Amino acid sequence: MTIKVFGHKSPDTDSTGSPLIWAWYLSEVKGTPAEAKLLGEPNTEAAFVLEKWNCDKPEIISDVTADDQVVIVDTNNPAELPAAINDAEIIQIIDHHKLTGGIETKAPIDITIKPLACTATIMYNLMGENRAKMTDQIKGLMLSCILSDTLEFRSPTTTDQDKDLAVKLAAELNLDLSAYASEMFEAKSDVSAFSDAELLRMDSKEYAVDGTKFRVSVLETTAPKIVLDRKDSLMETMLTVASEDGVDQVLLFVVDILNEEATLMVPNDLVKTVAEKSFGATVEGDTVVLPGIMSRKKQIIPSLKV
Repeated sequence: MTIKVFGHKSPDTDSTGSPLIWAWYLSEVKGTPAEAKLLGEPNTEAAFVLEKWNCDKPEIISDVTADDQVVIVDTNNPAELPAAINDAEIIQIIDHHKLTGGIETKAPIDITIKPLACTATIMYNLMGENRAKMTDQIKGLMLSCILSDTLEFRSPTTTDQDKDLAVKLAAELNLDLSAYASEMFEAKSDVSAFSDAELLRMDSKEYAVDGTKFRVSVLETTAPKIVLDRKDSLMETMLTVASEDGVDQVLLFVVDILNEEATLMVPNDLVKTVAEKSFGATVEGDTVVLPGIMSRKKQIIPSLKV
């Protein structure tokens, strides 16, 4: 049986690259057949990374069955996974997010959750001496995942392990790290082809606060004006997306990578209250700038109050 390796829905670079890395490791190093899968179309940065490192886009799947063996990476949240995830035979979880709960397994499994910025960094550590067998393609994917998840070390989630590994991989690949990161972020910032609904779901996670269900969406960009110019239509579309996705409110944070700040769109009093209680912000108008806010995982989700 071939193991399916996948990350979360709305796959970013880490949830696109890490399944490929671990499927390679299982298949080529451990001799256990495995294939990377995706739970949706990769975002523009992830698509750029696949092309850059000559990787075929993994098959997109919508669900799993009781006959499937799976490895889950870059999440442990059932809301971000196939509906039938607890029916499958889960054999391993590799993640760097807080433990959410709700996943049930058929037997004891191998779980690694570490407070690092990137799943790929954890995988490097797990490989031990076998990391010497990594191809340039795998190294390139690993470097891309780290640069994406750390926003080239600007994110407060960045650890010395993540940074040191990225610098090491870039040197081995003879790449200018900053120049390559800029290429990635430029690809991430090109969102002109996406509808408002697609933008709101592109990099989003569901999270509940005291009974209020949120879709917490983050758009990381070096060109925030492109997104903010669509503010009115995005805020209208939030109503539709919230209704279709069964949440009470979409929160959209536009993260300015270069200026290291986020702009939160404020369509109503609920979001105004969230901004004031969660971030101590003073809201005047339908947007508010949150200096220093870069990370959903470390700064946004833990702070949310209603």
